[in-house]
Amino acid sequence: MTITFVGHGYVGLVTASVFADLGNKVYVIGHTPKKIEDLKKGLIPFYEPGLSEMVKKNIERKRLIFTLDYKPSVSDSDIVFIAVGTPPQKTGDAELNSVFEVAKKIGENLKNGYTVVATKSTVPPGTNRRITQIIKESKSKASEFDIASVPEFLREGTAIEDTLKPDRIVIGTESNKARKLLIDLHKPLAGELSESFPNVLETNLETAELVKYASNSFLATKISFANAIAKLSELLDADGLTVLEGIGYDKRIGREFLYPGPGYGGSCLPKDVKALLSIASDHGYDFTLLDEVEGINQQAKRDIVRKVKRILGDIRDKKIAVLGLSFKPNTDDMRDAPSIDIIALLQKEGANISAFDPQAMENAKKIFQNVTFCKDIYDAVKDTDALVLITEWNEFKEVELKKIKKLMRSPNIIDSRNIFDPKTARSLGFEYLGVGR
Repeated sequence: MTITFVGHGYVGLVTASVFADLGNKVYVIGHTPKKIEDLKKGLIPFYEPGLSEMVKKNIERKRLIFTLDYKPSVSDSDIVFIAVGTPPQKTGDAELNSVFEVAKKIGENLKNGYTVVATKSTVPPGTNRRITQIIKESKSKASEFDIASVPEFLREGTAIEDTLKPDRIVIGTESNKARKLLIDLHKPLAGELSESFPNVLETNLETAELVKYASNSFLATKISFANAIAKLSELLDADGLTVLEGIGYDKRIGREFLYPGPGYGGSCLPKDVKALLSIASDHGYDFTLLDEVEGINQQAKRDIVRKVKRILGDIRDKKIAVLGLSFKPNTDDMRDAPSIDIIALLQKEGANISAFDPQAMENAKKIFQNVTFCKDIYDAVKDTDALVLITEWNEFKEVELKKIKKLMRSPNIIDSRNIFDPKTARSLGFEYLGVGR
């Protein structure tokens, strides 16, 4: 099958590469000449395990084609995916101008025949109706199309695996022809599943659009609930991690995302919670539950700083090492990373910050001022008064705590991800604080 992705961010580039790897001819359209030229050389603009190798392989096999031109790509395709960003506005609403601009260009370049236009961008319910109208107004009379909403559910750091082995495939469309074509495209992802595709949810446009917002907001709710239980457990001298483990054994609840920490971040959860709040408000519904989810998330970041102050007292002129800057491991993504607010709060109190992250340093340098970026973990902790662990990279779990203690001025650990064993840390002479412990 021949398909096109408009947009080469996480969603567009990863999904396009996977479909190319499955044997399809895949065009990827961008609008920045430099980025397209870099992609043609196999240079990836972000870190995602395994993606660089997959892109280079499929460029060599001429299955993955990067271009600035809509004409040959859209005109040649059976399915065209819209995969451009929908960043939040100050109001929380999704910015949709890029989506609508792309829809117009797609309409102008549709082939004389039939094409499915499928939206992978996260958009509010009703957006695909607007896209339909824009394409109708811009297309030629000889071209026919149907619209579909096919939201993505990728996790940064495991995006290729998530694309190849999805939990579910949501197809929102009112056209049986479009539905069949999209199911045919996704069949290789079904693995051992039967021809009936039990993991495919077939629905209308608005339902498919809302599924993505609802899914991410529910995950954010689980994280904030875990942080609230952790906070309460500390006040009651209970073991919050064991409480959450006990909750997670219930099959109706599940263990995933029930881990306390410094709050959620990244490109999806903060944005989609705000967007769903805005969507609800626009329709007269006061979604107070999500207001509290956001509030708890902000408090989780402040609580990490309070723990630093609990150990050190006045932190003015104290040197603090921050390990982990990206919002999660296995990515260099700094969007809404908890480290941003935590470092800002520490600096506001007068602390001096040294930092290390295995992948996100270059992106972090664009955000932080007056932070000393270090070459490795041990360089970061040298002569510091406290170590604050924010991102749970695997290499941090294997650090030599004895060596760290010798390098630090004062042996204090604030472990926001609970990756160190408290008994081991304390037996070595560290003052240790985790979350919920």
